[in-house]
Amino acid sequence: MLLGFKTELKLNNQQRTTLMKHCGVARHAWNWGLSLTKQILDHNKANSDSKIKFPSAIDLHKWLVALVKSENEWYYECSKSTPQQALMALRESWKRCFNKSAGVPKFKKKGKRDSFTLEGTVKILGNNKIQVPVIGVLKTYETLPQVLTKSATISRQADRWFISFRFDVEQQESLSESVVGVDLGVKALATLSTGEVILGAKSYKNMKPSWAECNGCIAIKLSALLTGRKLNYK
Repeated sequence: MLLGFKTELKLNNQQRTTLMKHCGVARHAWNWGLSLTKQILDHNKANSDSKIKFPSAIDLHKWLVALVKSENEWYYECSKSTPQQALMALRESWKRCFNKSAGVPKFKKKGKRDSFTLEGTVKILGNNKIQVPVIGVLKTYETLPQVLTKSATISRQADRWFISFRFDVEQQESLSESVVGVDLGVKALATLSTGEVILGAKSYKNMKPSWAECNGCIAIKLSALLTGRKLNYK
């Protein structure tokens, strides 16, 4: 079973700049891939006889390395997994679109939902330190779970940066496999699905003598008031 964990990062100015560069690379790769795939879809729509195979995430990454990274050296300042993960996310977004479970992917803008994913050497060091590719060791305000993970996503919300990751947890089996239904009733406290009937305490039966005595006292007092007799109270 996979569990997710997300916590805020404690960064210095140099680390913030590095994270912004990674967000820029991820956004550029996404927008480039989205533009290219839209052109392919438009071409296939207009030319039914000469359709181009819709590219996979691997195809997109190969084209990116050959056509984009060579002309944009700032790509090499960031982890190679950043654009790769962005193209994988784009391909999954198109898949949901084709399955009609989501709309058409949209172009990303700087400063809106900035994020990127790192894959590879992701290690948790101590209670509040995590090591990620290229960027190095990052500190967190919160204690980190001591688990193994292969990837991490870093995102920005206003001026705050967060890191999130998933990890495997063994699912604990229930000690009791049998399930019993309970039907709460009026005559009985409860009736189980097994047929067993649980009776209530019925404490009111024990109170019957006391109620009878009280009712007798009230009757005597009412009779005295009506006849004008005086009662001696103890």
